[in-house]
Amino acid sequence: QVQLLESGGGSVQPGGSLRLSCTPSRRPYSREVFGWFRQAPGKEREFVALIRSTGRSSLYADSVKGRFTISRDNPQNIVYLQMDALKVEDTAVYYCAVASQYTTSHPSYDYWGQGTQVTVAS
Repeated sequence: QVQLLESGGGSVQPGGSLRLSCTPSRRPYSREVFGWFRQAPGKEREFVALIRSTGRSSLYADSVKGRFTISRDNPQNIVYLQMDALKVEDTAVYYCAVASQYTTSHPSYDYWGQGTQVTVAS
């Protein structure tokens, strides 16, 4: 079991930046993967980015590649999602999740945070 606590959401104008944080309740196992997903009203939950618990490998959705950066602070046991050049279409609830395999498929993630709202509007 692991609880995930997200923070850092808020409102920002297009072109702005936000940094989301995800703090797990325990140290991850070496095989575990942290993912960020998002869900806009009336839309399916979609993959945003993932990183291995070791921090050695990451993957991004095409829609955020070059604008978002996922990272892991191992000493502090925090996973970050730095979001730059935000667009209106990035507006969604963002979720942190943990899986035991390297996958972008949200049903494969076993543990989820409560979500944090990101709103991009002028």
